[in-house]
Amino acid sequence: MDTTYNLNGGFKPTTKRFADLDGPDFFPTPAWATEALIDNERFTGDMWECACGNGAMSEVLETVRPQTVSTDLFDRGYGEGGVDFLRSERRFDNIVTNPPYNAAEGFVERGLDLANKKFALLLRLAFLEGANRQRTIFALSPPSRVWVFSERITFYPAGAEVKGSGTTAYAWFVWDKDAQGGTELNWFKPGYKHKNKKSAQSSLFI
Repeated sequence: MDTTYNLNGGFKPTTKRFADLDGPDFFPTPAWATEALIDNERFTGDMWECACGNGAMSEVLETVRPQTVSTDLFDRGYGEGGVDFLRSERRFDNIVTNPPYNAAEGFVERGLDLANKKFALLLRLAFLEGANRQRTIFALSPPSRVWVFSERITFYPAGAEVKGSGTTAYAWFVWDKDAQGGTELNWFKPGYKHKNKKSAQSSLFI
């Protein structure tokens, strides 16, 4: 069990978001957080959002990949419900998602097996810490790139009023099967959070 991502562990996520242990509560990813990824990473081939929730991330991915496949363990009214990513055998060129807090390490292990080209997870920046992750993930299969947000992401329940600022730093962790060398550390330019983007740019998709 990853105590960093467990409600009973020593480290707690921001009070505006918590681990969705039972399924009825979830906190959609703001569109701008996904837009930052697709503006800065090149993806080729098909796409899978494997923890789609209410489709907040999928809807952004679909602007450049209309046939993005969306699934979730729970049926939240979007995509295909009842699909357990940790036990799935489906393979896709690219897998992009924001995993549940208490399953982050499992998502990394499974995603590395199922993604043919790229696997991208939105995680707390603190995921870089931890002796267990150093031994089981970073020493064996380090991410190719880590994209650090210059602005804090705040997660809210669906339909809640969006205000204030988050207290936790986040980053996109990208495993690229074609990359060579160690982990590249990058920062997103400020402005995504407040920029009203009408559509995601498609120039980085083939």
